[in-house]
Amino acid sequence: MKLVIDRFEGDFAVCEMDNKNIINIERSKLPCEVKEGDVIVKIAGSYRIDKIETDKRKERINKLMDDLWA
Repeated sequence: MKLVIDRFEGDFAVCEMDNKNIINIERSKLPCEVKEGDVIVKIAGSYRIDKIETDKRKERINKLMDDLWA
């Protein structure tokens, strides 16, 4: 299951699932370097940042912004 970190609220990360549902995950269960916009995956009971998917997502967003302002 892939999740996107939408924002942080106190001790929780508000995450969007692939199906657009929102869940809260305790920040203490996430890697310390996680930030808003990162894609995370749950593997063997722990969360990891999917750097490849995060980079792809950022590229798509940047392209959309470039097309919008061009």
